[in-house]
Amino acid sequence: MIKSMTGFGKNVIQLPTKKITVELKSLNSKNLDLNARIPSIYREKELELRNMIAKSLVRGKIDFGLYIEITGEETSTRVNEGVVNEYIKQLKGLSLPGVGSDQDVELLKMAVRMPDALKTERDEIDEKEYKAIKEAVKDALEEINKFRGSEGKALESDFTLRVNNITALLEEVKKIDPERMDQIRVRLEKAVSEIKENVDANRFEQELIYYLEKFDITEEKVRLANHLEYFITTLSSKESNGKKLGFISQEMGREINTMGSKANYAPMQQVVVQMKDELEKIKEQLLNVL
Repeated sequence: MIKSMTGFGKNVIQLPTKKITVELKSLNSKNLDLNARIPSIYREKELELRNMIAKSLVRGKIDFGLYIEITGEETSTRVNEGVVNEYIKQLKGLSLPGVGSDQDVELLKMAVRMPDALKTERDEIDEKEYKAIKEAVKDALEEINKFRGSEGKALESDFTLRVNNITALLEEVKKIDPERMDQIRVRLEKAVSEIKENVDANRFEQELIYYLEKFDITEEKVRLANHLEYFITTLSSKESNGKKLGFISQEMGREINTMGSKANYAPMQQVVVQMKDELEKIKEQLLNVL
């Protein structure tokens, strides 16, 4: 079963004094590209959280956000009383326009805007809170993986349709092939007859066989059929392996291109173009497979 690299997961937990939101967004990428936005208090736990996410999501461009909203009365920001009092003292020594009877209030407003008027006390990590955050991350990962799985089912249906289309076109190629070889043979015989020279029949037949072998596409037909079968087998395997499917599609493209270059027959070349079109649609969608 394949998975898409596109997904979204979110989990919100409510603690007595805090609301914690975990968000995960994922897009397609060749490798793991994880961008994390975490409050500074949890920076020391960032590596552990990154490893959790990387182990679960494996690949993709991933945005991880951890947001903490204070809902209680406690706050880690305090007024730096000594600094504010010193600012007020200095401001009182100045002749400030617009400061009237409410002088103290106005000076206080100015003082709290000054540098270092407020200080943030560094909180210690609450282990119970961090355990709750890890559970929220697990739940968000479960949600994003469900999203990826449902997207993967849609992709799988599309791949199966495209592969079946290519298989049907390959059958059409097999039907056209004898007619194509006959047409090439007729063209060569006509070209030789127009030379109006005596030609050794045995030698001509040998050269004709050698020439026709260059246009033979039996091997390409067999290999393409095998690649199509292997693609479906890999598609239905337990693990999602987008890179492997990408390699198989490259091999399919190689066989289709070779058939096109050897065709030398308009009806077959038209069928090959249709096969290329179907394969191109497969390759586009494979960029989003995990």
